[in-house]
Amino acid sequence: MSASTPKTLCTSGQQSIQDICHPLSAEESVRTPSPDVGNTTGSIGEKDLSLPNGTPVDTSSPASSSSLLNRLQLDDDLDGETRDLFVTVDDPKKHVSTMETYITYRVSTKTTRVEFDLPEYSVRRRYQDFDWLRIKLEDTQPTHLIPPLPEKFVMKGVVDRFSEEFVETRRKALDKFLKRVADHPVLSFNEHFNVFLSAKDLNAYKKQGLALLTKMGESVKYVTGGYKLRGRPLEFAAMGDYLDVFTQKLGTIDRIAQRIIKEQSEYLVELREYGPVYSSWAGFEGPLQEPLEGVAGCVANCAGALDELTEDMSDDFLPVLREYVLYIESMKTVLKKRDNVQAEYEAKLEAVAFRKEERTAQPPTDVEKCQDRVECFNADLKADWDRWQNNKRQDFRQLLTGMADRNIQYYEKCLSAWESIIPLLQDRPENTKTETS
Repeated sequence: MSASTPKTLCTSGQQSIQDICHPLSAEESVRTPSPDVGNTTGSIGEKDLSLPNGTPVDTSSPASSSSLLNRLQLDDDLDGETRDLFVTVDDPKKHVSTMETYITYRVSTKTTRVEFDLPEYSVRRRYQDFDWLRIKLEDTQPTHLIPPLPEKFVMKGVVDRFSEEFVETRRKALDKFLKRVADHPVLSFNEHFNVFLSAKDLNAYKKQGLALLTKMGESVKYVTGGYKLRGRPLEFAAMGDYLDVFTQKLGTIDRIAQRIIKEQSEYLVELREYGPVYSSWAGFEGPLQEPLEGVAGCVANCAGALDELTEDMSDDFLPVLREYVLYIESMKTVLKKRDNVQAEYEAKLEAVAFRKEERTAQPPTDVEKCQDRVECFNADLKADWDRWQNNKRQDFRQLLTGMADRNIQYYEKCLSAWESIIPLLQDRPENTKTETS
């Protein structure tokens, strides 16, 4: 996909969808550059990254990967200077009543937008409120990709939905959901989103509701009566093929990662049983007591490092995979909606052609409006696809850099622990000779 885009929406006609530019995509390309996958020139933090291919890097610190990750995150945060809406989800609280038990989260907002009455808001929302917002966004913005929410009840490896682990994992996912909506050039101006962030009593607002669905939303829900689509344009067919392959890759990585975490957890149990054996043994060995206790301490340090690595993988790596699996489903849903709009347009064209000689034929203006909806849907979807690809590159670059960093830290801790007992083992023969002489 082209990195440069025109500044105006192209007119309708026999042109490729690649040539049809979303009116906001040019502006977005300035705020958040979206290079092609194969082109890394000018990508965030590229000048600082160090890879095995010989790219220069400052190696003065042994923990250079940590500094690289920090610089990468800092560079990503620089884009925040152009934003005017900041949202944070934190402070989960448990509420217990005779009817139900649930968790609420504090949603804090800072903004300079004139659509808001105040510059700052702080409200509490529960999961079903986030779910309501997403449904409203899907209904009123059918041509756009809506970020996914975490699963409602079941999350892999978690049984108790009120446990600290589950609540914190969900909080992070809800925070990311709102941040993605707030960063979107269209979704962030949605009236339902405004109410979600600012209304003190959201339940009262839910009962009242806003206006009915837009005409676009009604059009997307149009039933084509079994009409078979002639075929997706090549651009959108390629999107569907990419999503199918991406789903397979993520599924394989997720299964392997789950097995690795299970094996690491089992190994951790063994290490925690392994170390104390050396401690108890040391009590029976006078000359070997010190090195044996050193080995016990070394094993304990390695177990602690492995525990941190496994926790990081469960808390940071797997949730990103789950989010993008859900993202793929959302993208497929939008593609199906686009197909429905195209099918409606093709059906009306055929109806006009069939009744062309009749005076009661369908007005051409109606067909033209339907064509405009198709082109609008195509442009919106293509712009969101570009944004999604750009976000995906940033997310996975940061994810993989962090994973490399944590693995380096783990092995460095294990190396340091084992090196610490070498002097004890090397000095022992000399001490033995001195005692025998």
